[in-house]
Amino acid sequence: MPRFVAALSLAVVVLSAPCLADGPQDNQAQNVRPVPPVGLELSGADRMELETGLKELDAAIAELRKKKDARTAELLPDVEIFSRAVRHGIQYRELFKPNDVNGAKKVLAEGKSRAAALLGGQAPWLTQKGLVVRGFRSKIDQTVQPYGLVIPDSYSFEGKSQHRLDLWMHGRGETLSESNFIAGRMQQVGNIAPPDTIVLHPYGRYSNAFKFAGEIDVLEALEHAQKNYRVDENRVAVRGFSMGGAGCWQMAVHYPDLFFAATPGAGFSETPEFLKSFQQETLNPTWYEEKLWRMYDCPGYAINLFQLPTIAYSGEIDRQKQAADVMEAVCAAEGLRLTHLIGPNTAHSIHKDSLAEIESRLASIALAGRAKLPRELHFATYTLRYHRAFWLTVTGLGEHWEQARVDALIVQPEPDRIILRKGELRVQSGSIHVATRNVTGLKIDIPAGLSPFNARESVVAYIDGRRIELGRPFTDGSLRGDFVKIGDRWYAADSEAATSAQAPALVKRHGLQGPIDDAFMDSFIVVRPTGKARHESIGKWAASELDHTVKEWRRQFRGDAIVKADSEISDADIASSNLILFGDPQSNAILAKIADQLPIQWSAESVTVGGKSFDAAHHAPVLIYPNPLNPNRYVILNSGFTYREYAYLNNARQVPKLPDWAVIDTRTPPNPLWPGKVIAADFFNETWQVK
Repeated sequence: MPRFVAALSLAVVVLSAPCLADGPQDNQAQNVRPVPPVGLELSGADRMELETGLKELDAAIAELRKKKDARTAELLPDVEIFSRAVRHGIQYRELFKPNDVNGAKKVLAEGKSRAAALLGGQAPWLTQKGLVVRGFRSKIDQTVQPYGLVIPDSYSFEGKSQHRLDLWMHGRGETLSESNFIAGRMQQVGNIAPPDTIVLHPYGRYSNAFKFAGEIDVLEALEHAQKNYRVDENRVAVRGFSMGGAGCWQMAVHYPDLFFAATPGAGFSETPEFLKSFQQETLNPTWYEEKLWRMYDCPGYAINLFQLPTIAYSGEIDRQKQAADVMEAVCAAEGLRLTHLIGPNTAHSIHKDSLAEIESRLASIALAGRAKLPRELHFATYTLRYHRAFWLTVTGLGEHWEQARVDALIVQPEPDRIILRKGELRVQSGSIHVATRNVTGLKIDIPAGLSPFNARESVVAYIDGRRIELGRPFTDGSLRGDFVKIGDRWYAADSEAATSAQAPALVKRHGLQGPIDDAFMDSFIVVRPTGKARHESIGKWAASELDHTVKEWRRQFRGDAIVKADSEISDADIASSNLILFGDPQSNAILAKIADQLPIQWSAESVTVGGKSFDAAHHAPVLIYPNPLNPNRYVILNSGFTYREYAYLNNARQVPKLPDWAVIDTRTPPNPLWPGKVIAADFFNETWQVK
């Protein structure tokens, strides 16, 4: 594929381009430059051409929506991404160079071409090879989000063969608007093009190192591609360089059972040491910020690479070599020897010889593919957001944000372990051995067809040395077990001891464990108060924070937050979405319904939490909590995602800033770091109570 080779040669040069956020000039919290920057003022002719074309495209989209057939609805995001990209480029001045304007015109032309084809019942991009841009509607905020594909020439749309797929995470790009991303994916193959391999380029909702909504974007794009193309689920690799290398590290350690291999290059693998060395920043974190670094910092999850073949890459003279050096050291402490390829005398780019070596090794690993049933598992986490590896799922923690560890081994009997039972010869069954730390619940789930045990013999589980009968495998070759820890002993979840124990009404569990930022990784609705606040200053502060949330959600996560008045919230909204409530119990009708069921009391006179009270005229709570109207979803009080403008300047700063709850003194105005003065903050315990 000659065009691929040319593009790859170019890519190695492009990767060495200097990054923004490279030093002390971006360490001034009170002097924060805008991210993204302000773009061009369009010429009259360019504006007229783009706006006229956009009206034509939007008219065609309106006609497509009238068709209301399932196929058109399913394919509509493949058209809408072009309209949204150009509209936002014009509306928010996110075309930054003359070439971006030309790119927007090409984006618009492709959107119009697709709309015309779909109106005629055709969708030629569905059978297109080479460069293809696709779109999906995100579950988070119902916006259409783009991603790019490279479909190899060897792909057959009529055949049945499955293909390897490599995810490639892009680098930091403060001007990487949707229009620029789509234009690039229409014209550039990118950094990699392995033979017979689909390459998926997630947008990741802009420049957030593929965290939070960016992380969900990767998963949703992959799911969409797997639905529409013949992807071998056992041969999906995660790859990236620079900021994309950081995204690769975090996806690898948090989802070790999703990929057959990972190839992180440069980037960062944790927050504090990277900011000290790369950003030359003096850090002074609060105690809860340090704990929250553990959500995305990879060293504490390094043992998860036991299950995932990993090839790290660094340039020999690249400052960002620090990331792989850190991971190499922590892997060594876990008894793992990290493969770390180093480009000789190379700065921030991928050396061509190193790239060739990476591709060769990946091709070899791909022959085996992802392990289907590893007999030995080692897994670490700090949060139930990341809770599983292959056939083991952690369902409860002793304490969030302290490392939880599970080490498990499937033991099969020796071939000569033959026993006589009921007059028949049988091979004795095996056992599963599990050792845990800071874990209070776990599941064993061996998928159909993969059980290695004798189907007629009961399997025994030994959890922290306690023997528990797991039962016989099912006839479909599956095996399941659910276990809970009561006191210091493990029991089967359906045992008399477990069922008779009084379980708390609420416990932290996967997808319902906090912190505040977790609510923005799934469907959410911002709820605007329609009443008058008890205290004018609190009402003004809450209104300002609502506006900040909506504005910054679009700027930093490229979405359009769904905003509804409190009077408009329906039972369907409560059932489907996390509710982000702004205001106080007097101004917000939804908050008024649940105020007496929250662990923080908010009266006209005071805000009370953990035995301490604060004057309600100048203080407001922020918190995350299971919604009393639907405990399967969250409510948030008076907060968007918790990192602010200062964190936009370096991706390693983009981590949660607040835990499960905080009290804000609103007499200190919001700034690029905080929503006001934080005078109290903490995590709820594992049963969602104040500690």
